[in-house]
Amino acid sequence: MEAYEIFAKVYDSIMDQTLYDRWTDFSLRHLPKTSQKNKLLELACGTGIQSLYFAEAGFDVTGLDLSADMLKIAENRASSAQKQIVFKQGNMLDLSQVGKHDFVTCYSDSLCYMQDEGDVGDVFKEVYQVLNDGGVFIFDVHSTYQTDEHYPGFSYHENADDFAMLWDTYADTAPHSIVHELTFFLQDEDGRFTRYDEVHEERTYDILTYDILLEQAGFKSFRVYADFEDKEPEKDSLRWFFVAEK
Repeated sequence: MEAYEIFAKVYDSIMDQTLYDRWTDFSLRHLPKTSQKNKLLELACGTGIQSLYFAEAGFDVTGLDLSADMLKIAENRASSAQKQIVFKQGNMLDLSQVGKHDFVTCYSDSLCYMQDEGDVGDVFKEVYQVLNDGGVFIFDVHSTYQTDEHYPGFSYHENADDFAMLWDTYADTAPHSIVHELTFFLQDEDGRFTRYDEVHEERTYDILTYDILLEQAGFKSFRVYADFEDKEPEKDSLRWFFVAEK
């Protein structure tokens, strides 16, 4: 059973829906304004909610995700909304099949799931190759404050009629890394509940590391902001936003 197969079933229920508005607003503030319909590639698109927001904002959207289960939900969502969105199953470490794009986004700290900084750098190189000249890459990651101070000991429990979830987070051994332990109880057709367990590992790096990796990938400039706002990161910022230009 793939990592997100069970998670996909309840992901939209537990996700803070207001975040999609904030990611959209941030993107629209930092992507160049043009008269043409720009091609946008959304990495780690999940169940397609953000892809739909981008399509409604006028972009020609392609969504990429590892999880076939999440993409099925995404395709149904786009069809119901009567939006033409291309969804592809794939790994952001290999973007050779997605074509060229004007913009690329990678939100919801999805880059933090990369195994190490070498993989993060490889993703940056892949993104650079699929961006048109002058194209923009926007991504967000956990800050080191978030992984080191905020998340360890974090606990979130959700109860609904047909599922329950326990989400606990601990510090991991590598610097600025965390482990999310998730337990789901999902109701079967016969009314009984089945338990599923998952482990999600995330890791971030300091801003200088991201700076070096972006430069090594070829990006000519980048800016960094914090917590969905157009402000510089502070000591206790939780989420960093990078806007890089090819």
